Amino acid sequence: MISDRILSDPILHDHLPSAPWMAEATRRLPGVQPVPMSDWLIRDERYAEQMALRDHLLAAHRARVFECQTGAEAACAELRDLVVAHLPDGFLRQGRVILRPDGVAIDLDADRPLITAARLVQEDLCILTHDALQGEHLLSAAVLCFPASWTLAEKIGRPLTAIHIPVEKYDDVMAKRVQRLFDMVRVDHPLWRQNALFYQNPALFQPASEAQPRKTPERRPEFLRSERQVILRLPLTGAMVFSIHTWVLPFGQLSPEQVEGLAAHPVHYAGRSV
Repeated sequence: MISDRILSDPILHDHLPSAPWMAEATRRLPGVQPVPMSDWLIRDERYAEQMALRDHLLAAHRARVFECQTGAEAACAELRDLVVAHLPDGFLRQGRVILRPDGVAIDLDADRPLITAARLVQEDLCILTHDALQGEHLLSAAVLCFPASWTLAEKIGRPLTAIHIPVEKYDDVMAKRVQRLFDMVRVDHPLWRQNALFYQNPALFQPASEAQPRKTPERRPEFLRSERQVILRLPLTGAMVFSIHTWVLPFGQLSPEQVEGLAAHPVHYAGRSV
């Protein structure tokens, strides 16, 4: 049982740079839009705090936040190199060492490649490889430090359809649409989408089992959690990358325009009250 206080201390943003409910194109599912590679990775105002939590989880609870199945090692190494090539402003490279904006030095060869990549950026990083027999992409490796009501242990090695159980609205039709979307993604032409849910608990690390009963709050919870999800294809291995950048902020930090838009296009409350 994880009881570290650092896991429950909130890391709150002071604004939400984009809100998915504000435009028709991002409101409807799956709501994907093209994004240039130069905008794939984001460094926001909570970089230092999120990276400190990420470093702690990878050091103290690695088995709960990291998985790499046999056969995914090449894709992990390729993703590490791609992350290094597309780091946002504020990083300093000295040979095989990168100095993060918060002053932490990361040796590119000191750890597993996917862990190294995840210790550079705020995004959680998931790698999916195509299984010809099942005709779907399987979750083959991941660093998942900021799960929103799911666990890596339950999802690793499973296809997209199983990964999204028990997500509401993810029926067979939606599953086929998402699989076709993955099949169509081209190298250097990533796609992005953004979600939003209200949570009572602002903690970033919120694992929850599929079997855990769902309890929907009767009134709007206090915090909004929003994920910017990017899908891209690795050029050498052909594996798919699913990256997740997470914002958490109190409802009162939304802009007046975002609050007005939310009244017209409400988002759901988190399915589990924790």
